[in-house]
Amino acid sequence: MSESENKDLLEALNSVKPVKVGDVVKGEVLAFDDKKQVIVGIEGTGVEGVVPARELSVKADEIEDNIKVGDVLDLVVISKIGSDKEGGSYLLSQRRLEARKVWDEIEKKFEAGETLTVPVTQIVKGGLVVDAGVRGFVPASMVSDHFVEDFNQYKGQELELKIVEIEPSENRLILSRKELVQQEREAKKQEIMSQLAAGDVLDGKVARLTNFGAFVDLGGVDGLVHVSEISYERVGKPADVLEVGQDVKVKVLSVDPEKDRISLSIKQTLPQPWDNIEEKVAEGDVLDGKVKRLTSFGAFVEVFPGVEGLVHISQISHKHIATPNEVLTSGQDVKVKVLNVNGADRRLALSIKALQEKPAADKKEVEVVEEERVEIPEEDTGFTLGDLVGDDLKSEE
Repeated sequence: MSESENKDLLEALNSVKPVKVGDVVKGEVLAFDDKKQVIVGIEGTGVEGVVPARELSVKADEIEDNIKVGDVLDLVVISKIGSDKEGGSYLLSQRRLEARKVWDEIEKKFEAGETLTVPVTQIVKGGLVVDAGVRGFVPASMVSDHFVEDFNQYKGQELELKIVEIEPSENRLILSRKELVQQEREAKKQEIMSQLAAGDVLDGKVARLTNFGAFVDLGGVDGLVHVSEISYERVGKPADVLEVGQDVKVKVLSVDPEKDRISLSIKQTLPQPWDNIEEKVAEGDVLDGKVKRLTSFGAFVEVFPGVEGLVHISQISHKHIATPNEVLTSGQDVKVKVLNVNGADRRLALSIKALQEKPAADKKEVEVVEEERVEIPEEDTGFTLGDLVGDDLKSEE
């Protein structure tokens, strides 16, 4: 061997790099064996390696269509396998190298506080499996900010997720959607609240029912319909007349951004009880009613949901009484006769005694009753003196 050949051989031997597990190397495709494993020459090392089909980034039936002899692949050294085993001395992987790159990218996003948008590939008992280039997992408790009964609705969807925990050496990637949903809901809530004003009429959906009212979703923010604002009829429990998921129309009563409260009403979107009252009832009609309130000057009796009429104290009994509660109690069912209907002023004058048999008149008692009638202040009743007793006085003359 000449001196120049000796020198070339020495330089070639000196240029050969040792191969270590974990190294990223380039491998030139030399051949395929009968197991569809790829035999490569590791550049700069003078040794060969093998890439099993499962360690390629393409499917087994697509290997020959995507990889040709002479191609150079980026690979990572997995382990040493001996010089006479499987056609090479090192086990290499293309798939794991690409996964490593993915992990590096995910770690950078984690450190920068960025999110991932990835597809859901599988539903498992504990949550969702996603494809982030590597397998990621969303625990059930982190899927949303509320309980989710059926996770199948998410399969195939692309979700934006926050990186909660990352450990490449253990192939561990934990992701969460909960916090992002909360942030999105809060932003939408603030936007909606800034646009709401008292008097607005909106479409909503019953979200929750409690003993004191119903929470209605207005499209990202909930408002409360107090039980007293559900209907003109008395409602014992909201669940008696409403269901979760029911579509309702509501009127905004007030918005308080500082206390994060929206007060709503359903009943104020319904026809008013006094609308067309003169078509529902006429003077002389006899109605069933319920005593709602007792005052010093009479009893208010509800004859239709939301419609109360006044039975003046002089129209309660033929006998003289000092106060209505001598003969009536709140909640008592009574029959009443309509004396006067005034739809414009929402007044209904009623009588109980007009439906009772009149006893023999005692002149002195009648005079006392008439004297007391004159002393009743009109502003206390909301009815004119003529409305209350005019017809009655005429009937007694």
